Amino acid sequence: NDGLEFVKIVTFTPANRNNLIAIMAGRSDGDAYGKLMVYTLPKSRFIDGPIQIEARIDQDPTLSGQFTLWNQQGSRIERGNLMVIPVGDGLLYVQPIYLQAERSPMPELRTVVLATQEKISYGPNFASALANMFGEAAGKKDEPKDAEKDGKKETNTETTVSPNTQQLIERAAQEFADYQKLTSEGKLADAGKKLEDLKRTLEELKNGG
Repeated sequence: NDGLEFVKIVTFTPANRNNLIAIMAGRSDGDAYGKLMVYTLPKSRFIDGPIQIEARIDQDPTLSGQFTLWNQQGSRIERGNLMVIPVGDGLLYVQPIYLQAERSPMPELRTVVLATQEKISYGPNFASALANMFGEAAGKKDEPKDAEKDGKKETNTETTVSPNTQQLIERAAQEFADYQKLTSEGKLADAGKKLEDLKRTLEELKNGG
């Protein structure tokens, strides 16, 4: 189907295992309302499921250290929903990380983490995380806000991107922000269209622009 529609996606893992084996999509528009579609992933490939992705995030030395630091300063981290976005023949996981202060009613976005089967990337916002995911290493890359450096050897690398890649990153960041805003406003059909725009932009990034 080449048209745009709002689709609810649910991931499936086997009993007592955490690898991803299938994705079910619930359609919501027109004559397709209420129809379910199941996509079975190839058995020849081991694909990380949501729990395994979160475990990989926790095992990242920089992120793990920062999470520990934040949880010791009269505040706590709050993980946002782990979004799964199909990109080409692969999957891109997106998870925002918030800091909830004891005396503040509103959590603050501190880090956005992106993950594929091969790589984890992060930055203080979605655009920065995309740049670290798709750019070229040269120097020192963006870290979570307030990353602790004292007494630690810095081994991270900076990420540089071409003008075309930067343009795609900025477009994807805006589409992601629009998607979140439309979802929070309950405009699900418009949010679904914006998510499709985001998928196309990410596909361009994956293919090198």
